[in-house]
Amino acid sequence: MITYDRLFIGGSWTEPSTPDLLDIASPHDRSVIGRAAQARPADIDRAVAAARASFGAGAWRRTAPAERIAVLRRFNALREKNAEKVADLISLENGSAGWFTRAGQPGLTRQANAYLKAAEQFGWEETLVLSDPASPTRTVVRREAVGVVAAVIPWNSPFSSATSKIIPALLAGNSVVLKVSPENSLSMGFLAELLEQVGLPDGVLSVLPADRETSEYLVAHPEVDKIAFTGSTRAGRRIASLAGEQLKRVSLELGGKSAAIVLPDADIERVVSGLKFGSLLNNGESCIAQTRILAPRGRYEDVVTALKEMVESLAVGDPAAPDTFIGPMIRPDQQERVRDYIRIGIEEGARLVTGGPQIPEGLEKGNYVTPTVFADVDNSMRIAQEEIFGPVLVVIAYDDEDDAVRIANDSEYGLSGGVWSADEEHALAVARRVRTGTVTVNGASVGFDGPFGGFKASGIGREYGAVGLGTYTEYQTITL
Repeated sequence: MITYDRLFIGGSWTEPSTPDLLDIASPHDRSVIGRAAQARPADIDRAVAAARASFGAGAWRRTAPAERIAVLRRFNALREKNAEKVADLISLENGSAGWFTRAGQPGLTRQANAYLKAAEQFGWEETLVLSDPASPTRTVVRREAVGVVAAVIPWNSPFSSATSKIIPALLAGNSVVLKVSPENSLSMGFLAELLEQVGLPDGVLSVLPADRETSEYLVAHPEVDKIAFTGSTRAGRRIASLAGEQLKRVSLELGGKSAAIVLPDADIERVVSGLKFGSLLNNGESCIAQTRILAPRGRYEDVVTALKEMVESLAVGDPAAPDTFIGPMIRPDQQERVRDYIRIGIEEGARLVTGGPQIPEGLEKGNYVTPTVFADVDNSMRIAQEEIFGPVLVVIAYDDEDDAVRIANDSEYGLSGGVWSADEEHALAVARRVRTGTVTVNGASVGFDGPFGGFKASGIGREYGAVGLGTYTEYQTITL
């Protein structure tokens, strides 16, 4: 049993405003695996006040960028040293299979290193070369910290979501209140323990698990200058409306319903091997999962059959077991949501190729879903348009390349996607036509130096690298 009976506010472990602890349930068998204090509005007030005071005092924001980089580099090294514990905690509380949580640890290192490299090369202060060389003026452009940042993250990839926000926000000199999901109270409590050791000034950082109502209180707090949010499109719209009322800066990384375009010359075995990870990572609870598989009519049944065989070969079960590929959904309500979508797909007339709404045999005590593939799907169906956030794939036929691009773009979302072809340059040409923030060719890994984010209802702004770092700064222009 892991217990966090205090809250990490302004760099110190503090008694919560209410003593009640939340039971954290295992997604595998619903047993209690930990207990943790949860923040209430009074705790938010304390955290924001500490952040505002620290920002005003300037102990962190006035620190030289090289010193801030050194502190975050220490954090990155400390997290690397504890990578196995981080992976185990996320599997324990999220139900993510061990292969996924362990594979994600090097990604956290690459993500941090990309931010650190960007900070080293960042134009914190630059003198412009003027368009009129005869001008008697000199123009200096500075990048200043925004102020107090509220970073609000979801439960599905807590460490990645947290570090993608707090690292650039801190590198830029901001003070940060990180609001995490109650389900992640254990792993995020450990994150706070790590950050406690790296040498941040008092007040600069708080890590608070809290429910939705308390999250909204934080977002609407008048002393918050910027909101950085990852989560559902519905919640993103609400946050954007609240931010607009106060002209807060806002960045939103929201939902997705990504399409994988399988071109006629693609190697189907390679495609399906790649989609095993690209479509079903983290039990399908991933905003970038490529869950709409677009297959040419001439090879449609070959793609469907190959996906069926791949999905049926996957071990579903205890996320701690070494051979498990797909674990449980994080909560019972998420389990029922996914099962309801499977029922909807059947009612809509899609062909159930494998899977179904039944709970896998022997796993009835947990939040498990049977991995499912639908064929004969029309892109107008709900299972093709709405984000299911579980191990459910739909296969859609297309007539020609133009039709494939049309279907891929026929979505309110635009976060990610993929193109598969034996001809890489041709795949690149197709990728350029897809209206989405990230496109991978033949299953390439997404890098952390380039910007990440979405078109349309998939968000506003970008994360990662220099572009992501820049979203935590304001421009100041000084003319002499």
